[in-house]
Amino acid sequence: MTVRIEPAGAGEQLRRILSLVRFEHTLFALPFILVAMLVAAGGLPSAWQCAWILVAAVAARTTAMAFNRIADRALDARNPRTRDRELPTGRVSLRAALLLTVVSALAFVLAAGMLNRICLYLSLPALAALWGYSYSKRFTSWSHAWLGFCLSMGPVGAWLAVQAQLPLPPLVLAAGVVCWVAGFDIIYATLDLDFDRREGLHSAVRSLGLSRALLLAAALHGVFLIFLTAFGMLAGLTWRYFLGVVGVGALMVYEHSIVNETDLSRVNEAFFRANAVASVLVLLATCYDLLS
Repeated sequence: MTVRIEPAGAGEQLRRILSLVRFEHTLFALPFILVAMLVAAGGLPSAWQCAWILVAAVAARTTAMAFNRIADRALDARNPRTRDRELPTGRVSLRAALLLTVVSALAFVLAAGMLNRICLYLSLPALAALWGYSYSKRFTSWSHAWLGFCLSMGPVGAWLAVQAQLPLPPLVLAAGVVCWVAGFDIIYATLDLDFDRREGLHSAVRSLGLSRALLLAAALHGVFLIFLTAFGMLAGLTWRYFLGVVGVGALMVYEHSIVNETDLSRVNEAFFRANAVASVLVLLATCYDLLS
């Protein structure tokens, strides 16, 4: 039976596009980008820099997500967990998703060029990394680390946008982001273990098994906290920032306490809520430290 998708008005089309790219998940990446921007500037940078960093961040994430949905549309249609997404159901057309991918990529390159020359030069390799991630699970079990690297480019890019140079602190923060993202993405991948086995897709969960994969995720989050602490020390931040790190540590403990190999019912809560709050908490602690 063919499902007929009714024409949508402008508001509904926008809602579908935002749902396609999971716009609310911007909460994962954006806070660390803003943390790097604030620390690099020693406070608030110019309005020009703030504006173009925000444009670059949103555009990069949008083109990455739209391309990912395009690359995975056939897999999503076969996966019971994802078959109701916008492309498999036709609520968003392939043409619209392609247009969104291209326009967002152009906006990202434009924003990088408006910031400085080094950001412009790095924008195309960054796009290649963002789009390449979409195919990584077809050949490696460590696509989680690739995703972490993609998100870690955000704070590095923000620091370069402000200072046009790359000392140790942003690299330490970026390493922390890699560990943080890889950890929570492993947790999220537990939901697709059976599907990945059927389709021949790779993940740390399939490679290591549920128990060891969850232990690896917990270890990665422990290293993440070490990197967060080291970043604060290298950046000369005060107790206000480190109080936020303690809060993030509590959230990581909570995240791993509600997911285990015999009970995956709260994966979405662990994946989205705990980590979204953690990233915002780091940003708030940094703002409290630098702007109070």
